[in-house]
Amino acid sequence: MYKLLLRPLFFLFDPEKIHHFTFSLIKVTSKIPGFAALFRSLYVVKGAKLKRNLFGLTFKNPVGLAAGFDKNAVLYNELANFGFGFIEIGTVTPRGQVGNPKKRLFRLKDDQGIINRMGFNNEGVEAAISQLKKNQGKLIIGGNIGKNTDTKPEDYTKDYLECFNALHPYVDYFVLNVSCPNVGSHAKLNDKDYLEELIGAVQEANASFESKKPILLKIAPDLNNGQLDEIVELVADTKLDGVIASNTSMDRSDLKASEALLENIGNGGLSGQPIKDKSTSVIKYLSEKSNKAFPIIGVGGIHSAEDALEKIDAGADLVQVYTGFIYEGPSLVKKINKALLKR
Repeated sequence: MYKLLLRPLFFLFDPEKIHHFTFSLIKVTSKIPGFAALFRSLYVVKGAKLKRNLFGLTFKNPVGLAAGFDKNAVLYNELANFGFGFIEIGTVTPRGQVGNPKKRLFRLKDDQGIINRMGFNNEGVEAAISQLKKNQGKLIIGGNIGKNTDTKPEDYTKDYLECFNALHPYVDYFVLNVSCPNVGSHAKLNDKDYLEELIGAVQEANASFESKKPILLKIAPDLNNGQLDEIVELVADTKLDGVIASNTSMDRSDLKASEALLENIGNGGLSGQPIKDKSTSVIKYLSEKSNKAFPIIGVGGIHSAEDALEKIDAGADLVQVYTGFIYEGPSLVKKINKALLKR
């Protein structure tokens, strides 16, 4: 129904406007008696074989929703009814910010991809906390954190720590988002020495809490093998709990979209099918180079059960969807989990 009726209708409108409309639609329908139960009956797949135990957490199933969809933690309770095993909220910054000027979200229909330059638009950490206090405990929640766009380089760590300390009681794991290409200058965030400093500071803050939370690093898909070697060393040296591979890509090669269209769109991170192989390659390299020394969450171009299984076979322990969820609809989560049960 989604691909035949809803998607063609949704795709007639501006992507960002339809995103907000969809949120409202899910919110309203989920409040109608019986609809939440109906969604669960349609999309939730259960089975002991689906459970995954990673970094001290038990996931009902290994299929999650990537950060960027529920930025302000306003829909995670309702989205749980679509069969996800975990949902990552954010990216959250200390202060709310409007992000980059619109128009900033673009579909590449022929490529089944999306280009975005949202710029960490969100309502800030306190707004996220007020929503997370409504957590009904349906599934694991991750907190994806970043810096405010106007923060000076010398204060980057302060921004991450502010979010980390404030969100700590309300999320199950953390993701340090240092690889988003849409937040102004982020060169420092890709420097290994600075990353050691940042992770060390966050680990120290983590140790001050009675119960530690797992900390993961989200990396770009455009890193070369030398840079990936540094990531493997970084995880070992800082005792990070895992890596998310990968974020959006700046690469525009081999797209079906015309040069004129891409030039008209301008800057932004590419997600969806065009980066599927690139992210899978990163997962495979990290897994083999580290000899499976740390968990990997695979994300990027998952539009089918086969895509998800490919990521898992490459070395991913969990997977996340985003663009595939938009193109394929909620049945994608069900299809992946059913395929996993058949294995």
